[in-house]
Amino acid sequence: MKDNRKELILITGGARSGKSSWAVRYIENKFKSYMLIATAIAEDKEMEERIQRHKMERGHRWKVVEEPFEITKYIEENSHGFDVILVDCISIWLSNILLKRPQIVERYIDDLICALSSKNINLILVSNEVGMGVVPAYRLGREYRDLLGGLNQRIARIADRVILMISGLPLMLKGKKVDAL
Repeated sequence: MKDNRKELILITGGARSGKSSWAVRYIENKFKSYMLIATAIAEDKEMEERIQRHKMERGHRWKVVEEPFEITKYIEENSHGFDVILVDCISIWLSNILLKRPQIVERYIDDLICALSSKNINLILVSNEVGMGVVPAYRLGREYRDLLGGLNQRIARIADRVILMISGLPLMLKGKKVDAL
């Protein structure tokens, strides 16, 4: 970024729509120092392999941190020395909280929105758009869909840019067009 203005970008879309790949290309072309906060928890062999593959794909220039719950606190305490932080992804983070700490999920959401509103660092958040499919058959699925849809809306309201990824192509929903190159 050429100026000192801090920016919040939300990248949303369906599964495998190119959200993370686009974010990585954009960051590597626009910034000098960057951190990835990965929110996934490796609870099975396939997820362990997926996490390792993502770490390898990021390369040595990325500081990669695994933080499945306390991303707000981590951003506040560890953002110094980085031009931008990528949080990948908000969808998994919310799922982690809903499954492991359901009684305080609203507090986590409110704390995140409060922290994002301060924009002390450039932040790019990846999140899934889950409201375009079939209504989940189970209560927990409907609760998750509703919470994530509401969270995405709250982030979009305070974001400088909102990008919807479809088949690897970015559609600018809010803010000026940017290219990942």
